[in-house]
Amino acid sequence: MGFKCGIVGLPNVGKSTLFNALTQTANAEASNYPFCTIEPNIGEVGVPDSRLIKLGDISKSVNVIQTRLNFVDIAGLVEGASKGEGLGNKFLSNIRETEAIAHVVRCFENENITHVNNKIDPISDIQTIETELLLADIQNLENRKVGLERKIKSNDEISKLTYKIIEGIIQLLNEGKPARDMLIDDKNRKIYQELNLLTSKPMFYICNVEESDASSGNKYSEKVQKYAEEINCKSITISASTESELSVLSDEEKVEYLKSIGLQETGLNKVIKTGYEILNLVTYFTSGPKETRAWTIRKDTQAPKAAAVIHTDFEKGFIRAETISFDDFIKNNGENGAKEAGKMRLEGKDYIVQDGDVMHFRFNN
Repeated sequence: MGFKCGIVGLPNVGKSTLFNALTQTANAEASNYPFCTIEPNIGEVGVPDSRLIKLGDISKSVNVIQTRLNFVDIAGLVEGASKGEGLGNKFLSNIRETEAIAHVVRCFENENITHVNNKIDPISDIQTIETELLLADIQNLENRKVGLERKIKSNDEISKLTYKIIEGIIQLLNEGKPARDMLIDDKNRKIYQELNLLTSKPMFYICNVEESDASSGNKYSEKVQKYAEEINCKSITISASTESELSVLSDEEKVEYLKSIGLQETGLNKVIKTGYEILNLVTYFTSGPKETRAWTIRKDTQAPKAAAVIHTDFEKGFIRAETISFDDFIKNNGENGAKEAGKMRLEGKDYIVQDGDVMHFRFNN
């Protein structure tokens, strides 16, 4: 598993162009008119990780398997989407299925590409979409309250608690703040998560710029960066047109092309790093002659839960985890060398899996 990322934004900001480039497909129609994306386009990509190749080489693995990232390109949102304007209802239902939201913001000038509001104003664009998400969540919660009121009359304690939490979130939303800003204690976290609100999802901004601005940004992306910092969000700068060019090149050609325009990495790498950061994800590995594979988990995950990502039986019958850090695995030329050097650790149920751990789980059938 990796994570599922929804790509959102106003019409004609470059969402579908970016989706095609990131997933190296031509699934998403990219046209110069609103709502050219009708149904959500879904693409899956492997998460690049140079550590995988090194582990696979040392273990002489037959297969090297990356963890996966799903992108969902959702129809452009317009003002009034929370009330069903444009393709608002489709947009809002599709975005609920994602774990994080990448909000593509137009930060380029091009008279040949229509802007839905006829002006380049990235902060206004951001606020249009965020307002619609807030309004949709308020409507959702108000509807839930009606259903809960009937249960409260029969003294259902969970319903009473849920109702109280919902009222607190509605108050926050009415102040123009997203649900993710709500302070929720561990006792109430499950109820909060089950509400599955649009504004509870981690979000970051993708400033879509011309290729000439891809390395340093421009006046528009600087505004987005400042806005993101003020609300404790992340912002990255990408040129969708550049990513389109990169998507058809070989790995060697990509490196040369990136160097020629002053970039150190692809937009895909930027998106993945940012997504992992805002979702608090880390990667551990399994490595042997048959395969070397990457597995994605949340930070602070204990060993049995990490094992369950491979198979639920691993968690149920967990005995121990034979663990080697990535650096020790490489330095000692694999599992046997690490064992001989005393670098393999036997970790129990309370062990918190670390990014880069190479693990072998022992369990009862």
